[in-house]
Amino acid sequence: MKIIVILAFSMVLSVMNSTMFNVALPALRAEFELTSSQVSWVVTGYIIIYAIGSVTYGKLADRYRLKNLLTFGLLLFAVGSVLGFTASNYAMVVAGRILQSAGASVIPAASMVIPIRYVDASQRGRALGITSSGMALGTALGPIVGGLVTSFADWRYLFAISLLSLITIPFFRAYLQKDEVRNVRIDLPGGVLLALAVTLVLLAITTWSFILAVLALFMFGVCIVYIRRAPQPFIDPALFSNRAYTVTMLIACLLLVFNLCVPYLIPQLLSTVNRLSSSTIGLVMFPGALIAAIFGIIGGRIADRHGNMRLLRIAATLQLLTYGLIALFTGGSYIVIMLLLIVGNTGLTFAQIGLANAVSRTLHGTQVGVGMGMYMMLSFISGAIGTTVLGLLLDRGYDSWSPNMLFFSGQGNLFSIIFFVFMIWMALVWLFGFRQLRRS
Repeated sequence: MKIIVILAFSMVLSVMNSTMFNVALPALRAEFELTSSQVSWVVTGYIIIYAIGSVTYGKLADRYRLKNLLTFGLLLFAVGSVLGFTASNYAMVVAGRILQSAGASVIPAASMVIPIRYVDASQRGRALGITSSGMALGTALGPIVGGLVTSFADWRYLFAISLLSLITIPFFRAYLQKDEVRNVRIDLPGGVLLALAVTLVLLAITTWSFILAVLALFMFGVCIVYIRRAPQPFIDPALFSNRAYTVTMLIACLLLVFNLCVPYLIPQLLSTVNRLSSSTIGLVMFPGALIAAIFGIIGGRIADRHGNMRLLRIAATLQLLTYGLIALFTGGSYIVIMLLLIVGNTGLTFAQIGLANAVSRTLHGTQVGVGMGMYMMLSFISGAIGTTVLGLLLDRGYDSWSPNMLFFSGQGNLFSIIFFVFMIWMALVWLFGFRQLRRS
């Protein structure tokens, strides 16, 4: 389990790096005199490369040793950090972020592959619980660290924090000794086509562009035709003929499409309805993420001892309870929201552990790397879709909505409706999911 602890530490830095720059966007916009759309590429570019890199490193893990992939990725992460730290113009900042993302995306890929290859199936839930805890902790620390650094120092020091990832390289090289190197051909053209298709999808989602959406559909059509004809395609079509894998992936995406929006939605609620400052919002959200990280380890043990289904039932109960109560108490005290986030974040962490564990059990052989990479990539795309839909709803404003049908009125009404819809959506997906997972 030593390698899992090192992996979790790397996951904290990787995820934290993706969230802490959100706080620095106003400072970047002011220093380089940018528009909101221009400065958003610091985050958007990172997400796009991160999603593509997850499946790419997953595929490469079928051909190359994990310790070498991790060494390469973390060194690239460090190069991007140095470039961003020394940036004298905005182009260098974006280039640094892209290099960071291209390197850091090896971590989510490894977090899916290492537990499968290095941990017995009877303890895999515990391993996934530890890595999921790292993800939750990184999500919690990101805005807080970003706020502290930008308050007391230059935003460039956010890049310097990421250099801590270098200390994990010797440990990865020491502990990852059991890699099986397979003589698998890497389909470069297929990888490029997939990367272009995913890029167009994420750009279409984040910019809400119909033209880009059409181009994305066309590119995916090209990918499908290519995959069917290529002798050794980047993504083996047999992966999707695996019914258990396909159904579990569908359930995961349906659950995560709105679940992953909560870290975006809650700050909007607390800022708009409760009128809290950015620093106070970070403090309100921190306990939920921290406790969820601690309980993630317990969730992994539940999966190992009592099975995935029990863990997923607990996750469903916690999520439905949280979204229903937030819908009722939106507009009330932010202390209530803080307490509910503890329950909701724990439910989300349990769901991520159970779903990743369920997906991993449907894969074998050369399907493991690219299959788990696809799981991570589709998770990012699902979150981007949900966030964009919520952004459009919030952009409509609050005056067009009727008074709150529950306890409060005014601006809290829209958020109340959103969380009520979340609860209904989750109830239906969990009902469908449990029936399908039993069959799978």
